[in-house]
Amino acid sequence: MNQQNYQSSIAADFTPAEAFEAINQVREWWAKNIEGSTEKLNDVFTVRFSSGTFVTFEITESIPGKKIAWLVTDCYLPWLKDKTEWTGTSVVFEISAVGDETQVTMTHIGLVPEIECYNGCEAGWNQYFKGSLLQLLTEHAGVPQ
Repeated sequence: MNQQNYQSSIAADFTPAEAFEAINQVREWWAKNIEGSTEKLNDVFTVRFSSGTFVTFEITESIPGKKIAWLVTDCYLPWLKDKTEWTGTSVVFEISAVGDETQVTMTHIGLVPEIECYNGCEAGWNQYFKGSLLQLLTEHAGVPQ
């Protein structure tokens, strides 16, 4: 089976350093309710949403202006049959210059069309990555939940 991980890119007039900093400001573009630190290698943080939903990440790679990777170490997604479906998946942000712009490509490794969460989670990432993070970078104000 050819599994295709969720992947999306944004690009605009911001620097790689600005992109790196914005991604690390998870409270500013994804979720306001976060426990822990979201800024450096080996940091562990938990994103919490309503109805007990949470995802715990460890930052496993952090290369300023180039790349950030988060490993999901625990989660509870109550609307799914497998409430820990994200555990063991990784979210990777790769930053690169493309012409006069900076591009950020996000890949959620393990979030593939064959799993239950894919459609709903794809919509969520599109909203927060393609919408809120891009807005944080271009308008200096994201729209976190």
